[in-house]
Amino acid sequence: MTDLCESFLENDYNPFILFNKDGKVKFLNKEAQYLLGYVSSNEIYQLALSYANISYGFKTTFIELEYEQFNFFAISVGYKNDEEIGIKLYRYPQIKFDHITEKEADFINIYKILDLCLSAFSTKYSVDFIKDIDPTLPNIRLDIQKFIKLLNKSLEVFKDSNRIKIRLHIKIGENVKIKNRKFSIFSIDLIGNKKEIKDFENLKILAKSLNSYIETKKNLISINIPMITS
Repeated sequence: MTDLCESFLENDYNPFILFNKDGKVKFLNKEAQYLLGYVSSNEIYQLALSYANISYGFKTTFIELEYEQFNFFAISVGYKNDEEIGIKLYRYPQIKFDHITEKEADFINIYKILDLCLSAFSTKYSVDFIKDIDPTLPNIRLDIQKFIKLLNKSLEVFKDSNRIKIRLHIKIGENVKIKNRKFSIFSIDLIGNKKEIKDFENLKILAKSLNSYIETKKNLISINIPMITS
């Protein structure tokens, strides 16, 4: 393999991992390094074995996979001998936005707005909040009204929970591209023991109007927001 081919593979948008026959990682590109921060290499190895061709060769399978913020629509698995096997996971296109929050949007103190929304929520519902807060976030440029609306609607999903954990943190190694500018991302994770989403599509539309995106799992909603500080 030439240096150029290796560079293309190393910088591929899609994760690629090469395993030996014992499931040990022999090679992985940059995207695969990020992926293995959220899923074990053994799980990906077992995935490769499960979808490998019966005989030597390559096989592509269309399959929906999700590991935290990584979403895939297909995998390719290939092997030419019994000593090693490779797998490539094909990502859905990265979320991109067409606009940066308007200059007239306010710089907000995310901690004050979060406390305001939690206090208002507590007047309507009997719930205990557990906070896991990164105290180092700067003021962020955001549309206050839209952000409060999104946060309140997301909290409403857990209105029947007796306890909600609030986790505020920077997503290390992740960013969002807006008009060819990259911004770091911070997340507000809401975790409750009872969740009911009636209209997740509206939540996604509201999040996108803030240059943000929202994810959900069994007992969690994550609001991911770019750190626009200028």
